[in-house]
Amino acid sequence: MLPYGKQTIDQTDIDAVVAAVSSTMLTTGPLVKQFEHEFASATGCDHAVTLSNGTAALHAAMDAVGLREGDEVIVPAITFVATANAVLYCGGTPVFADVCPDTLLIDVADVERKITDRTKAIIAVDYAGQPCDYDRLRNLADRFGLQLISDACHSLGGSYHDRSVGSLADMTCFSFHPVKQITTCEGGMVTTNDSMIAERIRRFRCHGIDATAAARQVRNTHRYDMQSLGFNYRLSDLQCALGISQLRKLDAFVERRQAINRRYHETLTGVEFVTLLNQHTQRSSGCHLVVMKWDHRASGCDRDSLYHHLKQNKIGVNVHYRPVYQNSYYVEHFGPNVSCPNADAAYEQILSLPVFPLMTDQQVDFVCEQIIAFAKQQTQKFTSEYQLSEAA
Repeated sequence: MLPYGKQTIDQTDIDAVVAAVSSTMLTTGPLVKQFEHEFASATGCDHAVTLSNGTAALHAAMDAVGLREGDEVIVPAITFVATANAVLYCGGTPVFADVCPDTLLIDVADVERKITDRTKAIIAVDYAGQPCDYDRLRNLADRFGLQLISDACHSLGGSYHDRSVGSLADMTCFSFHPVKQITTCEGGMVTTNDSMIAERIRRFRCHGIDATAAARQVRNTHRYDMQSLGFNYRLSDLQCALGISQLRKLDAFVERRQAINRRYHETLTGVEFVTLLNQHTQRSSGCHLVVMKWDHRASGCDRDSLYHHLKQNKIGVNVHYRPVYQNSYYVEHFGPNVSCPNADAAYEQILSLPVFPLMTDQQVDFVCEQIIAFAKQQTQKFTSEYQLSEAA
């Protein structure tokens, strides 16, 4: 089975982890700070704080916003559930904005329509790896006095108007899951230019305590103070060792993902019933996903028929994502009448195609051949049915 995504691990990664596991400190040690420093430099921001996963990064960002019961945060309708869940963790209410049909990025005009006097923040999701319209979002956030959070779990290595993802919002959240641009097995990061926010997140990831065990050892003291309610969201030195090694290959990984994306676009553009997402100029995508739309109305068969066809041919495809509010938990707690028309329509059409750095051109071509063959089958089927109806 050709997976839709997978990690790229080589001997330098293995050697880095082996060296880390042989060291005296396995957690809260020097490799954590080193990874944070190198990541901040790579993303063009002042501070980077590691966390145990991307969801923890989002949770920490929502805590840093200072949400209280009744506060609202605007999130896109199409995203992984963690984006909206993080708002709930802090007692806030997610308000769903629709997405632009050609990119599935958050619709800034709909964001503005959803702002109320209870709105505290906007979370913009760089869907598939393409950065959102951060200039318009920044202007909107400043005009209404809101925090702007970037969920960049798809877009590491991307840029917007020559500015690196990680430096485009008040806080930016990343994930290092194995299918992402770089991996630490599981891991996350928040970047910011605000030193007070960075310090708050460092406390949040360590039970709200003001000094880690390593820091207390350096200071030769046993004393610490729990200053706020926090969680155990630390990332180990072993994972940071892998992250440091992976980060040094980020440019090569993203370049290969972009080349695969271009090959899909070149081959599938113009294929009947198939549309790929629009790529804006002056934005460089991290290409976490390559997403196509299948025209289920014109083709006479639904997206899942293509999904099963590709699966039967050992091609791992996926769907990213069902609109969050369609999940049972959200229907139960927010009612069945939440709807964003573009998101609802897109969910019936979208399919994520395989993309990862070790994927070969021949594998990309095979995926395209199977999609084209399926599309031709539907055209032939439609033609045959039309001829039979005409004869009758």
